[in-house]
Amino acid sequence: MANSSEEKHEVFICFRGEDTRNTFTSHLNAAIRRVAIRTYIDHDLRRGEEIPQRLLKAIKDAKLSVIVFSENFASSKWCLDEVVNILECKKRNNQIVVPVFYRVDPAVVRNQIGIYGEAFAKHEHRFEGEMNKVRKWREALTEAANHSGWECSLNKVECEVVEGIAKDVIEKLNHVYIGDLDEQIRKFEQLAELQNQYYKAIPELEYLHIYQATVRRITELKMKRSIRLLRLTPDMLPYVGNFKSDPDFD
Repeated sequence: MANSSEEKHEVFICFRGEDTRNTFTSHLNAAIRRVAIRTYIDHDLRRGEEIPQRLLKAIKDAKLSVIVFSENFASSKWCLDEVVNILECKKRNNQIVVPVFYRVDPAVVRNQIGIYGEAFAKHEHRFEGEMNKVRKWREALTEAANHSGWECSLNKVECEVVEGIAKDVIEKLNHVYIGDLDEQIRKFEQLAELQNQYYKAIPELEYLHIYQATVRRITELKMKRSIRLLRLTPDMLPYVGNFKSDPDFD
């Protein structure tokens, strides 16, 4: 199975399965999907010599690709071919590329030294008659590593890095996340319904005031939702009236 569903995705995640499939990459995938951005992640553990067409199409269809460079990434011909195709899509379709350096120094990726150098020495021996292929891999890694990206070293809190990448993806795709506000509005609307029923059963002024306060909060949250969707700039906030004093609008 390649993807959890046939839904159209916006983000393709390129990674070395044995390094990060069940750890960093799975957490990253979940974080991006939590902010309502559809991803494509390959769940097929089988590997052949060539990338299947479904993966090439998944790369082509994406607006943004996240490349998770890890310790054994360069040893995978498949991963290297994916990077080459991602960068071709960047040139042809202006696809956005976000590199992530998971417990590997960007210089190691950029210059193919250290463990990446060892991997390429093996590739050069194996593909002795196809040095153009190896050259393309090297050029692709250098180009990808030169993009502004994220580092996740041992001294960094992984969950913070993952959340930071998810927010970065939202901004680069020019999206606005309102799922948190929708959830709050839904809960307050349920609460208001219960409060209204309670007031009708016991028509005391105190209960009416409690209900009205909840309705006001729903209105504030809906205004906040609209402001976020409109991407109002700071100089426009005075025009929203008293709502600008709510710290949640900052």
